[in-house]
Amino acid sequence: MYKFLEKINNPEDLKNLNHDELDYLSQDIRDYIIEVVSKNGGHLASNLGVVELTLALHRVFNSPKDKIIWDVGHQSYVHKIITDRKESFKTLRTLGGISGFPKASESPHDVFDTGHSSTSISAALGMAKARDLKGEDYSIVAVIGDGSLGGGLALEALNNAANLNTNIILILNDNEMSISKNVGGLSTYLGRLRTGKIYFKFKREMEFIFNKIPVVGKSLYKAAYKCRDWFKYLVVKGIMFEELGFKYLGPIDGHNIKTMERILSNAKSYKKHPVLIHVVTKKGNGYRIAEDKPEKYHSVGPFLVETGESLTKSNGRSYSSVFGDKIAELAKKDEKIVAITAAMPEGTGLNKFAEEFKDRVFDVGIAEQHAVTFSAGLAKGGFKPIFAVYSTFLQRAYDQVLHDICLQNLSVIFAIDRAGLVGQDGETHQGIFDISYLRSLPNITLMSPKSGKELENMLEYALKLEGPVAIRYPRGEAAEYSFEEKPVNYGKGEILLNGDDGIIIAEGTMVKRAIQVCEALNKQNINMTLVNIRFIKPLDEHLLDEMASKAIPIYTLEDNIFEGGFGSSILEYYSSKEKDVALKIFAHKNGIITHGETSELMKLEKLDNDSICEAIISDIRVRKNGER
Repeated sequence: MYKFLEKINNPEDLKNLNHDELDYLSQDIRDYIIEVVSKNGGHLASNLGVVELTLALHRVFNSPKDKIIWDVGHQSYVHKIITDRKESFKTLRTLGGISGFPKASESPHDVFDTGHSSTSISAALGMAKARDLKGEDYSIVAVIGDGSLGGGLALEALNNAANLNTNIILILNDNEMSISKNVGGLSTYLGRLRTGKIYFKFKREMEFIFNKIPVVGKSLYKAAYKCRDWFKYLVVKGIMFEELGFKYLGPIDGHNIKTMERILSNAKSYKKHPVLIHVVTKKGNGYRIAEDKPEKYHSVGPFLVETGESLTKSNGRSYSSVFGDKIAELAKKDEKIVAITAAMPEGTGLNKFAEEFKDRVFDVGIAEQHAVTFSAGLAKGGFKPIFAVYSTFLQRAYDQVLHDICLQNLSVIFAIDRAGLVGQDGETHQGIFDISYLRSLPNITLMSPKSGKELENMLEYALKLEGPVAIRYPRGEAAEYSFEEKPVNYGKGEILLNGDDGIIIAEGTMVKRAIQVCEALNKQNINMTLVNIRFIKPLDEHLLDEMASKAIPIYTLEDNIFEGGFGSSILEYYSSKEKDVALKIFAHKNGIITHGETSELMKLEKLDNDSICEAIISDIRVRKNGER
């Protein structure tokens, strides 16, 4: 089916093809990626945009001796296919299959694990200095997108690069997108560079003309070269990268393999200076549906190739859409409500808010640290900022949450999406740490809704509170219940079921699982009390005291790691009150959780219904038999 792809088993095979054959291979690879992603889900548009770039890289450089580092890594599918993983690519993002991101444990061609943005330049610089100190000779290439380049870590690395007096090759993949349309001054600057070819044409022509003049030609060119900054700033309004010490090459067509090979080969000749190659690509290239809607097809579930129609059916609204609709509703009544996103307005459900309140939504780009402190400034100015962010990305701004929000007790709401397991994106994206990294912070209130309706109630309630508030909720469809949703009261949980054999205290999305567990246990004549804790901080101490007085075993359920989580907080409370309580924590025992369907991962973690039921039945029966 894939005539040219069949010939490629490793990067060396690419060097046997001519450029016409490479064009056919590029189409084969695009078709193969579309085929696999349409079945497994994954990152589509970004990978379709880097096919020719990846082929050019592997024709010029010799991986794995030469090191290629992919920033974020969700654009590494082509790299995986041509580095001995063509067949295993069919298992992309499935349990036991290959990851959607670079993993050093998966292949020697994946030299650095990635998953979050803006890390590649720092890693490349560190590896380059290690190479230099050991006296070794090989190239190090970092591929970073224009959206990721605006991240603080990337800018810190750019600032440091010139001082290190070492060679790395930085490929700036400029497709005008991160996940959503890029924003900010750097994006505007890159736009000027894309249209600033007049400067580079003038520079080449003047060098050619002066060098043709006998005797004095070179001296004249050197004199003219000293005036280059005046003309450069006049025409291009500042070549930032050259001022930072990079040799700048570009912009070049990222879909022209022959041109890229020439430029990449030239870049290899610079041994003492960092080089930046500005490559312009089109996200979704070669698949019109993704080209037209790159935001939608950045990351997708299974879909119908012919139409792009999603094959993932949902019977209800997602937590993200519940959040987005509710804050848009609340903002109509309160003009002080503002929303902040770090380059993910669609992913976090802020589309509706952005449409209705353009002046009150702020996309700060891939800059979570800045987003948090920016929110602090808005709060200081009398507004009510809501920062919508994925759990795994809020980790990147831990110090700002503590230092700039919590210590000052500022009223900022963190709407933490994708809390808990997220599935196929794997260990870099699982949102299983936020309870542990937030609950120890001073002044913060931490809530976890069991349903979409409770999320709405918590958002409305959070706007009335003084000080920072975090609300964590999972990916996917919002749970709904037939019973009445009770009003939210500060620090108060609720009893959903009463039983005499044991107590389950659950948070958030685990409440639905706990109800199913209680129903299964009831069939075994084991009757449980079920508590929806609602507030992880502060804990409902009165309710916990009441549960302890029952003198029956307590089981906590959470979609978070075991260490420092919700169960730990209850143990700490009982310990501080010197209460002798039998308590078992059900949480993620493994902080590194692979990719796969969430149901499969829950089973691996022994947090599926059957595993929890078996553990509770065994424990209760042992206790009833007096063996403890």
